[in-house]
Amino acid sequence: MGAFALAVVTGSTAASAADFSVGFSWGNLKKCTSGRPNSVANPQFSLRSVPEGTARIDFKMVDLNVPKYNHGGGKVKYTGQKTIASGAFRYKSPCPPSGRHTYEWTATARDSSGKTLATAKARRAYP
Repeated sequence: MGAFALAVVTGSTAASAADFSVGFSWGNLKKCTSGRPNSVANPQFSLRSVPEGTARIDFKMVDLNVPKYNHGGGKVKYTGQKTIASGAFRYKSPCPPSGRHTYEWTATARDSSGKTLATAKARRAYP
């Protein structure tokens, strides 16, 4: 199943923020189906059309089947890179107790004052 990205535009930088997108793959994430997530390195993220003025990108993962569970995420300094390498932060891995779940990463581009410039989302099923 392929990932897809959705951009949500906020603030006055709409022209440059409208195309902001994020993608990811699980990579070589160790399979987990016990319902007890592990603390793991983030997947590699690909970024497109990051808004001008972005100083950091905040990442958060949600299990759309169990949205109240906190998988965490991280904050990454943005310096113009097109990818965020695995290992930039740690989070609680996907680990559904039964069947496939759909997980969604949200990437929020923020300026140096913390103002949201744009938000992008990408989803994938696991396992």
